[in-house]
Amino acid sequence: MRGAAWLVALLLAGPALAQDIIRPVPRPTVTPEPAVELTPAPIIVVRTPTETTVRPIIRGSMQAQLAGRILRPITRPYERPDLEYGAQTRPLFRAERNLFAFSPYAVAQSPRPDLRPASIEAAAEERRIARLRGQVCGDPSIQGTVVGRVNGAGSCGIEGAVKLRAVAGVTLSPRATIDCPTARALKTWVEEGVLPAVGAEGGGASSLRVVSHYACRTRNNQPGGRLSEHAFGRAIDIAGIRLRDGTEMTLLTDWNSADDGAQLRQMWRAACGPFGTVLGPESNRFHRDHFHFDTARYRSGSFCR
Repeated sequence: MRGAAWLVALLLAGPALAQDIIRPVPRPTVTPEPAVELTPAPIIVVRTPTETTVRPIIRGSMQAQLAGRILRPITRPYERPDLEYGAQTRPLFRAERNLFAFSPYAVAQSPRPDLRPASIEAAAEERRIARLRGQVCGDPSIQGTVVGRVNGAGSCGIEGAVKLRAVAGVTLSPRATIDCPTARALKTWVEEGVLPAVGAEGGGASSLRVVSHYACRTRNNQPGGRLSEHAFGRAIDIAGIRLRDGTEMTLLTDWNSADDGAQLRQMWRAACGPFGTVLGPESNRFHRDHFHFDTARYRSGSFCR
């Protein structure tokens, strides 16, 4: 009974309680304002003229070449008179682009070497023609005269002999009569053996001392022996290398010396390949004072001793 009374009292008080509940206030209606487009302020770059520019020091020889060739600045109005400098003037350089300018010490173009005098050109041309005129065996580095066929006793003789004066700029003293294959092998030996071994000592190699070339004889001049390659123009014997200062490396005195022994051995090794037979002071008593080179070919390769 008490529960029913309480429920009836609550139902009767409902409208009164509902009036005391706090309700949210509705938001006012706001009309959005139109968006304002902002324009960024212009950026003005003011170019300040450089009064001095640090440059590397010009070398003495170059400074002489550049004398009178320095690019001088020219004066022009500013392109933008509305900037800080107004209508003032400043130096502008020929190479200037926008905010970049070269130093006033820059040159307009690279210094060019002066043309050679006509006399030097003429002398060089004369030497070239003389070199071509004196070549033999189809190689300007092999200088001499054409001999042609050399007749000798029995089987001796040369087909297409040349009298060699110089190879690779090194003269022969005396001149040697040999065939062209031997001349070409000698040139290779001078270029790859003599010149590198001598180097700049004494000013470089000047001449080769020849002690034998074409000769109708037997090997080592022994009676009854086989004909030497000298008898066919396919061999040459060299006893020394003269330098430009007048000194000479000789196999007889320098083969075992501390000064030139290593260089002479280097030359001996370089001959193995271009020549078929290479004999030196250690081969036998007949060659203790000279190199013997010939272009005989063997199935087993070069014979070097």
